[in-house]
Amino acid sequence: MNLEQDLGTPNIIYERTMYEDYDYDSGINKTITIDDCKEEFSNQTQYLQQNYPDDFCKVAFDSLVCWPPTRKNEEATIQCFAELFEVKYDTTQNATRLCTENGTWAKQNFSMCKELLLEKVEMQEDTTQTIFFVGFIISLITLTIAVAIFMYFKDLHCLRNKIHINLMWSYILMYCSWIMMLILINYKSEVLFCGFGTMLLHYSHVSTFFWMFVEGMYLYILVVKTLRHDTFKLRIYVSIGWGAPLIIVILWAVIKGLVTIKDSNCFWLQNDLLDWIYLSPPLLVICLNLVFLVQIMWVLITKLRSSPTVEHKQHYKAARALLVLMPLLGVTWAVTIYVPAGTINTKLFEYIQTVLLSTQGLMIALFYCFLNTEVQNSIKHNFNLWKEKRSLGSHRFWTNSAHHHRRHTEWTLVNADDIEHPPTNEAQITNHVDDNQTDKTNNIQTTRFGSI
Repeated sequence: MNLEQDLGTPNIIYERTMYEDYDYDSGINKTITIDDCKEEFSNQTQYLQQNYPDDFCKVAFDSLVCWPPTRKNEEATIQCFAELFEVKYDTTQNATRLCTENGTWAKQNFSMCKELLLEKVEMQEDTTQTIFFVGFIISLITLTIAVAIFMYFKDLHCLRNKIHINLMWSYILMYCSWIMMLILINYKSEVLFCGFGTMLLHYSHVSTFFWMFVEGMYLYILVVKTLRHDTFKLRIYVSIGWGAPLIIVILWAVIKGLVTIKDSNCFWLQNDLLDWIYLSPPLLVICLNLVFLVQIMWVLITKLRSSPTVEHKQHYKAARALLVLMPLLGVTWAVTIYVPAGTINTKLFEYIQTVLLSTQGLMIALFYCFLNTEVQNSIKHNFNLWKEKRSLGSHRFWTNSAHHHRRHTEWTLVNADDIEHPPTNEAQITNHVDDNQTDKTNNIQTTRFGSI
């Protein structure tokens, strides 16, 4: 199984551990036996025995690599070893060995396995790490902003957006797990911490696929089954998105801990067939989601043609986003399982792989938040409300100030003599009121038109 078979774990995590299982002594690999080689190529051997019983070379082990069973007059081709005598080699090339006419192996041909200059290797590793961390930081920032938007604006608090939030949290957890694993690998931490970090990494990455499955299932329930959006409560989706991956990873960890020979500092990173315990569920989830999407798109296109409504258009946009994201995530998952060898530039492939892995969160944030019309309208609406409240608050301040000024002006219209010598009888009071009214009228006219 390929060393990059983990769900999206970048190569830089494994580069320091991929050869811990090998004990090189004068170029001899003491940890692999001929029995291991026979077991590895048992299917090919069985096929050749049934179809060409006397016309092939059997599995061979030359103390360095296993050579697969090969028909007569044909060459066996394997990828060059990556490291020997603590010297790194170019793994984009192949080693060959001819199976002769009499069914015996010729001498190995390692002439194409060239040494890599140390400076070149370090530069390539630094470039890969730089690409990864740049994409990682961008994804984390965009995911954090997207989660904050969904949680801050109350008009976005619905079941669909809560599912989006959980999907984004799964990616945030995955990126944090990557950081922790890089720290653990660099500082050669104890087995306990390495095991915890590895399980957390696998759990977070498997959960991203299950939450994407929840996205597809939610749309399938709404569009195809035409059920209410609250048919299943959020806790049901949470049990699928977070609970199922937890059970899968715990099962893998228990079996891995019981079966694997603990002969390295972090045996959890050793790749074997047991890893398919957590590798196969995402593959199944991708297949189910593709089935969902085909049915969803068929129903939506049919409904939009017959009677286009706002609800149908919203469902169509959501399905279209999921249709774009699912192949993207599926391709990313595939390139982490299968790394081509031979004439393909492995380092270029690693760069592409790193870009895909590190920008998944950015894609999720773009399609589900920043490019979402509902989110854009909500932000515009709340921003306009904020501007209106601000302008109303300013208008209220100036209105209160003007009202206070009018009250002050009315009080100053009272004569000072009236305060010192107030009127006593009814006739004086009547004359006093008439005089004051005349004075007020004159003052108002003077204020409006100037002195007459």
